[in-house]
Amino acid sequence: MPEHHSESRSGGGFAERPAAAFIAVVCAWLLPGLGHIVLGQRARGGRIMAGALFLIFSGLLIGGVDSVDRVDDRLWFYAQAVNGPIVLVADAVNQRYVKHLPPERQLDTKGLGRANEMGTLFIALAGLMNLAVIFDVVSRSAMPGAEAAA
Repeated sequence: MPEHHSESRSGGGFAERPAAAFIAVVCAWLLPGLGHIVLGQRARGGRIMAGALFLIFSGLLIGGVDSVDRVDDRLWFYAQAVNGPIVLVADAVNQRYVKHLPPERQLDTKGLGRANEMGTLFIALAGLMNLAVIFDVVSRSAMPGAEAAA
């Protein structure tokens, strides 16, 4: 019969370091990939950051700042908001400046048709990817020696 060990982990997991794990999770939301960097996994965090930022900024370039719209595209915004303050700032710019332009000027600044949809999709995909990354930060912060693991 296998023997169960009840001794504490040598590296200290989530239960022993809840503040450090919480900081890593908050950092993962603030900037995709930053949670892994805080855990000491710089290469992994850098790749995550590059991929997520590529999707976010590509979405904004393709679909315009109107690709992030918490009023008209609320369900899409829920997925996009997981990207953190980058998307919240884009939405604030959209709500404060683009939506309040005269209708004839809005056509110059709003993403229309498929380009807007593609931009919305890119940013939402980045948000869903970052959600998986946040779960990964939680699981990695629970592992012993999380700072040293790569």
